Amino acid sequence: MNKVVVITGAGAGAGRATAAEFARHGYNVALLSRDRERLERLAAELERQYGVHALALPTDVADAEQVEEAASRTEAELGPIDVWVNVAMATVFAPVSRLTAQEFERGTRVTYLGQVHGTMAALSRMRVRNRGTIVNVGSALGYRSVPLQSIYCGAKFAVRGFTDALRSEIIHDGLKVHLTMVDLPALNTPQFDWALNKMGRKAKPVAPIFQPEVAARAIYFAATHKRREVWVGFPTVKAILANFIAPGLLDKYLARAGYEGQLTDEPLVADAPGNLFEPVPGDYTAHGRFDLESRSTSLEMCAVRHRGILCALAGIGIAGGIGLLVRKNRRA
Repeated sequence: MNKVVVITGAGAGAGRATAAEFARHGYNVALLSRDRERLERLAAELERQYGVHALALPTDVADAEQVEEAASRTEAELGPIDVWVNVAMATVFAPVSRLTAQEFERGTRVTYLGQVHGTMAALSRMRVRNRGTIVNVGSALGYRSVPLQSIYCGAKFAVRGFTDALRSEIIHDGLKVHLTMVDLPALNTPQFDWALNKMGRKAKPVAPIFQPEVAARAIYFAATHKRREVWVGFPTVKAILANFIAPGLLDKYLARAGYEGQLTDEPLVADAPGNLFEPVPGDYTAHGRFDLESRSTSLEMCAVRHRGILCALAGIGIAGGIGLLVRKNRRA
C-alpha cells in the first residue's frame, strides 16, 4: 500500500516540484493550494506519469478550518497521512513604509500560520497513531532578514521558533512523530512573477539560484531521514553562519546591496499580477523565468545525504595522518 503525503503550496514552485518528487517515489499525494484548475491538472499529470493517486484539494492555508477539512478528506480518500509538508508561502516586495497592516496580516497568515495550521492538523492525527513525519519549510531568510521582504522574513523567523518549541514538546511527550525543518536558498519559481510588488521593477532571486527540484529532493530526504534540520545549498549555510558571526556588517551590506540585488532593470507593468489576497490564474509550473541562471544540483546537499561516507573517509584520513605522525616520531 502506498504511503500518503500532503503538500501545501502544491500548485506551483517548490511545492509542485515536491509533489512530483514524492509521487516519483510512489507516494499518493494530496495537493493543497488555492487554484483549483492548476491543482486538478497537476493531479492528472502525477497519476498519468507515476501511477499514483493524487487528490486536488483547493485550500487556503490561512484558514484553519479549510486545512482541517483537507486533512480529513485526505484520510478518507487516500488513507492515513504519513508525511505532511508545509510549503505554502506569500510575500510582498516593498519597504515597510509602503506596506499596509492588511498586507502584513495576510502574508503572516499564509506563510507562518499556514504552517501552524498544517502542523496541527497533521499532528492531531499522527499523535493517535504515534507515527508520521512533518516537514516545515524555512529559509535562509528565517535566520538573516533582507530589506524589501519584511513580511516573509518575519514569518519564516516565526516558523523556526514554532518548530523548535513544538519539537521539544514532542520529545517531552515521547512521541514517535518526526518534526524536521528544511531551510531553502533562492529558487527559480513563479514567486517572482506573481508576488505583490510595489517597487516598479520586476523582482528576481539573489544569485546563486537553484532549481525547485533541488529543494524538492532535500524535502524528500528530510522526510525520510531522521535529521533535525537540513540547510539546502551553500548560500544558505553561508548566510546563516555569517549572521551569527557579523550581523552588524550584514546590516550595512544589505542596506547598500539588498535593494538592487532583488530587482531587475525591467519595468513592472501597471497591471502586474499579485497573489497575496487572491490566486493568480494561469498555467504556472514549478519553474520561474530564471532557468538559464539556475543550478540543478547542490554539492552541499550531496554532502548532507552522504555524510556517513564522508565521515568515514574523514576518519580514515585522520587515522592515517595520526599513524604517519606516530611512525615519524618512532624513527626520530
